[in-house]
Amino acid sequence: MNGRRGDAGEPLLLGVRHHGPGSARAVRAVLEQARPGAVLIEGPPEADALIPLAAEEDMRPPVALLAHAVGEPGRSAFWPLAEFSPEWVAIRWALEHKVPARFIDLPAAHTLARADDDGAEPDGPRVDPLGLLAETAGYDDAERWWEDAVEHRGAGKGDAIAPFTALEEAMTVLREEYGSGGHERDLVREAHMRLRIREARRESEDGVAVVCGAWHVPALRRGTTVAADRALLRGLPKVKTDLTWVPWTHRRLSRRSGYGAGIDSPGWYGHLFAARDRPVERWLTKVAGLLRSEDRIVSPAHVIEAVRLAETLAALRGRPLPGLGETTDAVRAVMCEGSDVPLALVHDRLVVGDVLGEVPAAAPAVPLQRDLARTQRRLRLRPEAGERELELDLRKETDAERGRLLHRMRLLGIGWGEPVTARGTGTFRETWRLRWEPELSVRVAEAGVWGTTVPAAATAKAESDAIGARSLAEVTGLAEHCLLAGLPDALPTVMRILADRAALDTDVGHLAQALPALVRSLRYGDVRGTGTAALAEVAAGLAARIFVGLPPACAALDEDAAEEMRGHVDAVHGAVALLGDAPAPGHGRLRARWQSVLRTLSARDTVPGVIRGRSVRLLLDDGELARDEAARLMGLVLSPGTPPADAAAWIEGFVGGSSGGGLLLVHDERLLGLVDAWLTGVPAEAFTDVLPLLRRTFSEYETGVRRTLGELVRRGPGAHGGTAAGAPGFGPGLDTARADAVLPVVRLLLGPAGDDEGVRGAHPGVAG
Repeated sequence: MNGRRGDAGEPLLLGVRHHGPGSARAVRAVLEQARPGAVLIEGPPEADALIPLAAEEDMRPPVALLAHAVGEPGRSAFWPLAEFSPEWVAIRWALEHKVPARFIDLPAAHTLARADDDGAEPDGPRVDPLGLLAETAGYDDAERWWEDAVEHRGAGKGDAIAPFTALEEAMTVLREEYGSGGHERDLVREAHMRLRIREARRESEDGVAVVCGAWHVPALRRGTTVAADRALLRGLPKVKTDLTWVPWTHRRLSRRSGYGAGIDSPGWYGHLFAARDRPVERWLTKVAGLLRSEDRIVSPAHVIEAVRLAETLAALRGRPLPGLGETTDAVRAVMCEGSDVPLALVHDRLVVGDVLGEVPAAAPAVPLQRDLARTQRRLRLRPEAGERELELDLRKETDAERGRLLHRMRLLGIGWGEPVTARGTGTFRETWRLRWEPELSVRVAEAGVWGTTVPAAATAKAESDAIGARSLAEVTGLAEHCLLAGLPDALPTVMRILADRAALDTDVGHLAQALPALVRSLRYGDVRGTGTAALAEVAAGLAARIFVGLPPACAALDEDAAEEMRGHVDAVHGAVALLGDAPAPGHGRLRARWQSVLRTLSARDTVPGVIRGRSVRLLLDDGELARDEAARLMGLVLSPGTPPADAAAWIEGFVGGSSGGGLLLVHDERLLGLVDAWLTGVPAEAFTDVLPLLRRTFSEYETGVRRTLGELVRRGPGAHGGTAAGAPGFGPGLDTARADAVLPVVRLLLGPAGDDEGVRGAHPGVAG
């Protein structure tokens, strides 16, 4: 019948390329001409009730039909539709002309059940029909062949049915040669389509039009019996499913899902569909506008020259019109001066694009999804396909609520936002990197099992995660997350499990990993208005247990274990500093007890040198150790009786890492002299062993610090105390008057608790 509806009422089979703008224009032209009584479309028939929503004003493609198994939202499939998809055009035409529209593909109940069907046939190498046709025509690129054969041939003009007739003939030859093309599942799908077509033909007196992938047309045209088709469908597994519309993006149109279609250049295809005339000129004008918005110099003359070059390239390559390849080459040569860097921007923003569709509020959704949508509207936090940064000031109620929402979403496993380092300072700032991906709709549906609102679902998920946590650090991290997310109802359960785990865990490393998260929560809890009294009690108890267990845990460690333990020591030191001088369980104060632990670590020969050196440095920084005593301890370690490797490890602990050790050596010539004298006295046979460790230590310093140290060593550091007098930029000693002048500013920064005594105690060098 060559694609036409004949006298016998044969169906009008319109074989298309999914997401093909040429096919979409041709489908509308044929439907306008044939005026069928029903339109049948490749897609899951359970979605028939959702078709009327496509007529809503707030339904904007790209969108997708989402099918998921009831109770198992993670088992899902998508059927994406763009404005230039033939299926979408057919749906819109049917709604505009009040013609019944139905989906006829294999039900999603069978498609999703097959995901766990171990007895299903394996997918073999699948024939690419467009690739075969392109190869036959002498093309090495199926996309380029499709543009030449369909997009640039005025599809839908003149004889509207001609493109479908030609494509059906080509696909018939391929099906005769390759059968199902290595995918036996197509035979089952096509059997179901034939049954639905027969059913529609009986109901419609004006005939039916079928919009489906061109690959299926020969099979739908072939005469088979009803019994044979039903036999293929008998015994298929099935699951209960729910379907809805969800927003989609151009970027995700490249994904193979549902009917297995995908395209590489959705933005370009969308342009071809929307630009009814002069598509090349309009496209290059759009490119010029993008590049100008990025401060590149692109004039109208560039556009004119790029159009001429694209047309010349098309003529040289024997193409009817310039395609994406020709326009891209023209943009690179004329507008980008041969550089691929701005061309990558054109590809990302225009060729692919970040268009995000919308679905009406009337679309079916799980309660959690509806609550999330309401919250997003209330907080003016609209999902966007493009990546953007959001800076929050937690002192503002709206920003604080936004932060809590994003933290709750992360706790639920919905990766809409990723926290990044804030540009400013202060605990009241948060910075997020936001990007909404269509797959997050599935994550929202999955999270619906935890509750009907975002706070309730996040609370239930936090409690479940706390119960199932495998380590103490996981529970402490969860407690911190609950505070950030503003989930006070989850804290009692989390804190109970945290206290139980902390009481039973005897590994000092685990305890040291857990403490910083608790202390951060205490530090930042006040900004978010969250009570932290119970957390403070657990943190103090955890710190006390670390104080007892740390010295024996640091004995007899190898190099890797010692380096890991040094990290734990730094973390505990920072946590104790944030806790302040709170009372310790039993007796004493936390800070005093911690300083006692550091003194013990610094004096034990069984403790690795890197930990002893770091303990001395921490005591020195806190003003609990005089510089003369620190120099004496360094002199003892760097004496000839100490093995060079142990001495090098001590130096790394004392001045290594990001602790500002380089500046300490710059400003204390006595310490630098000790290191220099020791280094020049290391025996030749041991020097090669300690060199990698020393290079690692000093390579972490900033360039200016390394340069100053080199100058001091070249000049020859003195053997006695004092600062680096005589070196460029240094005075003969401390200027106490200038140092005292900064105290009011320091007091203001530290807040009400930062009195003079606190400042002087924490910074003895400044206070004099």
